[in-house]
Amino acid sequence: MTTVNSKPQTKSLMITKLLRRPNGATLENITNATDWKPHSALAFLSGLRKKGMDIVREKRKSGENAYRIAKTKA
Repeated sequence: MTTVNSKPQTKSLMITKLLRRPNGATLENITNATDWKPHSALAFLSGLRKKGMDIVREKRKSGENAYRIAKTKA
């Protein structure tokens, strides 16, 4: 019998997956996925920007801000 050793999903990986969705993720999406407070989630986004990741903030029709990783031009 073979067992598959899967790596546990980190919060960083979870947030990155959320940010790669076409519509991105709201702050509420991120805090629900990580159990972080909003200020911690925003600090994480700031850290991604400092590492060179292009994070875009867009206002949705509902008034909420959504964050996503910008697609790079090839």
